[in-house]
Amino acid sequence: MNRDSFVRAIPSVDKLLSAAAPAIGRYGRDLVADEMRVLLDETRAGAHLALFSDDGFEQSRFYALLETRLHALCAPSQRCVLNLTGTVLHTNLGRAILPSVAAQAMTTAMTSATNLEYELERGGRGERDRHVEGWLTRLTGAEAATVVNNNAAAVLIALSTLAARREVIVSRGELVEIGGAFRIPDIMARAGCRLVEVGTTNRTHLGDYADAIGARTAALMKVHTSNYAIQGFTATVAEEKLAQLAHERALPFIVDLGSGMLVDLERWGLPHEPTARETLAHGADLVTFSGDKLLGGPQAGLIVGNRALITRINRNPLKRALRMDKLRLAALEAVLKLYADPDRLRQSLPTLRWLTRPRDEIARVANEVLPALSAAVAGRAQVEAIDCRSQIGSGSLPVDLLPSIGVALRPMASSRRSGRLPERWAVAFRRLPVPVIGRIQDGMLVFDLRMLDDARKLTEQLPLLELPADGANPRQVASESIAS
Repeated sequence: MNRDSFVRAIPSVDKLLSAAAPAIGRYGRDLVADEMRVLLDETRAGAHLALFSDDGFEQSRFYALLETRLHALCAPSQRCVLNLTGTVLHTNLGRAILPSVAAQAMTTAMTSATNLEYELERGGRGERDRHVEGWLTRLTGAEAATVVNNNAAAVLIALSTLAARREVIVSRGELVEIGGAFRIPDIMARAGCRLVEVGTTNRTHLGDYADAIGARTAALMKVHTSNYAIQGFTATVAEEKLAQLAHERALPFIVDLGSGMLVDLERWGLPHEPTARETLAHGADLVTFSGDKLLGGPQAGLIVGNRALITRINRNPLKRALRMDKLRLAALEAVLKLYADPDRLRQSLPTLRWLTRPRDEIARVANEVLPALSAAVAGRAQVEAIDCRSQIGSGSLPVDLLPSIGVALRPMASSRRSGRLPERWAVAFRRLPVPVIGRIQDGMLVFDLRMLDDARKLTEQLPLLELPADGANPRQVASESIAS
């Protein structure tokens, strides 16, 4: 058949729709018709030649292709994945995993009307932040607290409220860039204030701040360098001294903690991360930090500190644009309540549980994974257990790595193509029903098992793995067990 014959052989949309009852029952007539027209337009333009045979247009093939496309179109875009990257708080994979009590709180709020902004006792309008303010002040010792949708928004609204058209003094060594190329100087510019840099990249002294204070100064600001570290010949000014200087000059002292935490991580053997309580105790008037990083909650920007300053922030028109919805407020409240019982926090908060997971527990998971993974890739890759290092992630404790155990897929033979095999294998694992995300390291595809609680989530889908061959002579490679 020539092309014109192909086109003439295509039935009309109405005729095809009359026999598309199963698809219409699943997806609705309008969506089926729309996708059918797109598919037919593509076919008339010369695509999908497989829909034709010597006998003409094959409707069964058309409906099968249509079903495939409709299924892909209607499948959730945001899918569950297995985070085996070794980064516990992975920004691209959603950062903190919520505890079950927070997920349940969100479900309850989502499926019912709530007293989000309603005072039940007096029967009138209320403030939505009151659902979490009491817990934030209890856990940090602050006079007041408020919340917005992320920490960048917290910094933005604080500076917009206190320093619009005026100057804010910050050390050059603290002008951080966070994920997605968002930079502190850019946020300050959007807040309408002028950045005054003091000191040098590696050394800033109290006198640098004092000399920069002038009639246009609105605040002193310190930014916790949570996503990088400067080592060697360095000097920074302690929060207590900056607070004293700010208050002597009748200025507010603002601290952006970035990741932020409510309890001292050292009690679980982790490196120290400044807490909001200790920062306030050092004299900060406002402290901002994130909800979905070390805190282990939903995305949120938390602002705690001086009551008068918090009141001014809440009156800023930006507050409505940046406010939290009822779902995340419900989740945040549930997470904050867990911090009231720090003795059981490790068991109840997934982020903390993974950060403190014992090596022998990870080793047991490795021993469960190794045989199944070796069988799935037999003759294609060498599988072995390796010692590796996890990182906390999302700008938290950037130079502190956690000893962990991973399973690694290594090319079996040296060839011109073997260096590209780990990337090709990574694609195959991402195509599993629950995509498995690892990392490429030293010419291997590595799966860090720190965050894998149930080995079956990986092993039960391995029979579906389609791993590309490397062209080398296949040979059976026994898995290597690892002692716990």
